[in-house]
Amino acid sequence: MYNQPNGYSTGFGGGGVLPENQVIYQNEQGELLEDEFGRTEEEFDEDMQRELADDAPWKKIQQNTFTRWANEHLKLVNRHIDDLQTDFSDGLNLIALIEVLSQKKLPKHNRRPNFRSQKLENVSVVLDFLENTERIRLVNIDATHIVDGKLKLILGLIWTLILHYSISLPMWEFEVPDGQNQGRDATPKQKLMSWIQGKLPPELPITNFTSDWNDGRAIGALVDACAPGLYPDWADRDPRNALSNAKEAMDLAEQFLGIPQLIQPHEMIDPKVDEQSMMTYLSQYPNAKLKPGSPVKPKTNSARVRCYGKGIEPTGNHVDAPAKFHVETFAAGKGNVEVIVINPKGQKERCDVEFRNDKNQTYDCTYYPTMEGQYK
Repeated sequence: MYNQPNGYSTGFGGGGVLPENQVIYQNEQGELLEDEFGRTEEEFDEDMQRELADDAPWKKIQQNTFTRWANEHLKLVNRHIDDLQTDFSDGLNLIALIEVLSQKKLPKHNRRPNFRSQKLENVSVVLDFLENTERIRLVNIDATHIVDGKLKLILGLIWTLILHYSISLPMWEFEVPDGQNQGRDATPKQKLMSWIQGKLPPELPITNFTSDWNDGRAIGALVDACAPGLYPDWADRDPRNALSNAKEAMDLAEQFLGIPQLIQPHEMIDPKVDEQSMMTYLSQYPNAKLKPGSPVKPKTNSARVRCYGKGIEPTGNHVDAPAKFHVETFAAGKGNVEVIVINPKGQKERCDVEFRNDKNQTYDCTYYPTMEGQYK
């Protein structure tokens, strides 16, 4: 079995950022037998040609999203691009974008690049800065690709910038349950997925950035998790009304959380939605803040209280040793928290509870088991 992974770097030899993993079954001679969908080699080749075509749906979604992402940053310096393929060719817009993202001034460059050589010099300044100052690894791309408008490689470069500046670099306020902390080894994709899974309720399991978002309910749940009461009725929405679900939630996020629609509602519900575009849009949520005066409708749901930590694990706790766990209440709405610890004899035991007053409204709980057996 051969697995072709999603790309995070600026190139695939031919360039581009493919939307889905392709799993291919081969014989010992390396000849393709069939893939996981039962397609023959000829059928697989035809489908791959459609996926890689310039007008492939995922590619258009990706180009639109990456253009919107770039413009959200460029507007801070009164710049705007209409076409990713051509508007970075002289290097000036690209230099402006990198200066906004890095909060650093780039070295001297040509401010009026009329000749090809001057454009190449400008783009080279950017690529050298990214690799040697920002320590971002670039693959299969040089200045000529940008100047000549090689769209697939430009998309790859923008994706690398998104991964670094929008997902990897920012410090997000979130907790990962004990034993699940992926630490420094977590990829940007894992980091974002872990944050989202920690926000959403258990009844809405999210495992990908594509099909799990197609009915519009998941984005509604995320909006309400980031601002409890902003969209409390997301669970009552009919999955068959995917477009209206997504539009209502994304409009609320844009208006009251300040989250621009880098991907459009009709693109999110598209079965061919681009994974990288979804990650780009969703990466805005961890730092979202509710605007004053927003129409929040408080709704308490105790089922959305999140409890985790070694102190509630079935093994690993010892008599007279501190057993700690945490209770997050942000997604559940406003309410009083009462923590009760009962020992194997049915007696209450002391539990110290300290409110952290953080973004997730976390309570840190500590008790000291006095006997062996199962606690509640």
